[in-house]
Amino acid sequence: MTLPKSCLKLLWLLATLSLGSAASAHELKIGIGLETSSIDPMFSTISSNAMVARNFFDTLVLQDEHQRLQPGLALTWQAITPTIWEFRLRPGVKFHDGSDFTAEDVAFSLRRAPEVNPTVGAFRVYTRQIVKVDVVDHLTIRTHSAAPYPLMPYDMSVVPIVSHRIGENVASADFDSGKAAIGTGPFRFVEWIPGNRIVMTRNEEYWGPKPAWERVIISPMQNETARLAALLAHDVDLIEGPPPSAMAMLRARADIRLAQTAYYRLEYLGMDTYSDRAPFVTDLAGNGLDKNPFKDLRVRKAIMKAIDRDALVNSINEGMGIPAGQLLPDGVFGTSPKLKPEPYDPEGARRLLAEAGYPDGFAVTLHGPSGRFVNDAKITVAVGRMLSRIGVVAKVETLPVAIFKTRLGKYEMGIYVDGWWTDTGETSSSLRAIVATVNRATGWGVVNRGRYSNPGFDAFLERALAEFDDAKRDRLLGEASEMVIQDVGVVPLYYEVASWAFRANIGYIPRADGFTLAANAFLVSN
Repeated sequence: MTLPKSCLKLLWLLATLSLGSAASAHELKIGIGLETSSIDPMFSTISSNAMVARNFFDTLVLQDEHQRLQPGLALTWQAITPTIWEFRLRPGVKFHDGSDFTAEDVAFSLRRAPEVNPTVGAFRVYTRQIVKVDVVDHLTIRTHSAAPYPLMPYDMSVVPIVSHRIGENVASADFDSGKAAIGTGPFRFVEWIPGNRIVMTRNEEYWGPKPAWERVIISPMQNETARLAALLAHDVDLIEGPPPSAMAMLRARADIRLAQTAYYRLEYLGMDTYSDRAPFVTDLAGNGLDKNPFKDLRVRKAIMKAIDRDALVNSINEGMGIPAGQLLPDGVFGTSPKLKPEPYDPEGARRLLAEAGYPDGFAVTLHGPSGRFVNDAKITVAVGRMLSRIGVVAKVETLPVAIFKTRLGKYEMGIYVDGWWTDTGETSSSLRAIVATVNRATGWGVVNRGRYSNPGFDAFLERALAEFDDAKRDRLLGEASEMVIQDVGVVPLYYEVASWAFRANIGYIPRADGFTLAANAFLVSN
């Protein structure tokens, strides 16, 4: 990324200043890239919402910085039978209002989660397999599924637990105001001023390790240059996603520290493979096409070959990424060792287009977000140029995140750039969300905005999800990944590398889910 000269001048001016005073041991100020859309932890599963919710609400099963499962509100879990999981709950846990955490709160949360924001029903994918919940006693709960379901602990690492005392008719607005924002997490909610800040204080009665900070202020700052300027001007103590072009300058400073990790987030190209006539797809003269070219596998394969992933990572993101060949990086549970990034082959792409009946190509509008991930607008422009080189002449339109998501959710885009992170730390989450056939009843296809559908893949994925043997399930999910990539359900671009920059007296434990959590920041000796 190349910053505007005015921005560079400001940053280098600030870079000459000393950060001087240490961050207060009592207060931490954080600058993040995206804002939550609600304090209600069940309103949406998107990463910005889930990240904020983790400060206030716990799950039965927690995930460490590598997204490995750890005891949370449940101390232990085991499959009593292939269709019954038993969770033994942690005793002595208190909600922020002082009430006891019990199995009743778990049962209430599992009922409520899929019903919040019903037009989206995002949490339904993690609860739809539960056909019955038994409260065995004060600290024991059992979930029943209609079929064998080995992924129950993974799903329970995503579903937040709220107090049943907030009532069946509680609204998301009650969370946003603070009235119902009562969790068991490491921080207590103080206030949310949308577009400005979230304020929280340490939960002195937290059952786990106490955070270092008595008070935390989280400020949404969509522009990465503005976030960095705020850090260098002492306005915040820690930021996520510093500009790639500023990394060398930051590494050279004694008063700034950095943390990085491979991020289980895929940036990808999606296509409308459902509509008879895809939106914003025409011939080169601007006339509508008689058929949707993205329904042709040869066209999708041509687009797969058109992408120079090394250029996206190295030229646009200055090395801050890993070229992608599937939905998650090699080595993650459920990935296939056979899948590698597609080699850049524009000549081969043009041949495939000709074979599909488009020797002169066609025209599209390529949509993408602005402010959703690092360099997203620049990435979309670069992808548009690559498509144009093979004859898929792309007009690029980038939109503010809220507008982009709204239009994408209405299936108004023919081809688009988007991203997805795995909330369970393994591949089934991404497969279910991105490429499984859209099904509101099951929650599958929750971000499948191209409405890709492959019944054979769906059936195979169902089989994989029912396999209790970990080694077999790992292999089956890998084969499912191969199926969808060979059919080009989506075009993988790259995996992000997550970065944080912070004051020199602070340390930060980076997370593979890319979350910026106040509890992961700590004070270090000068």
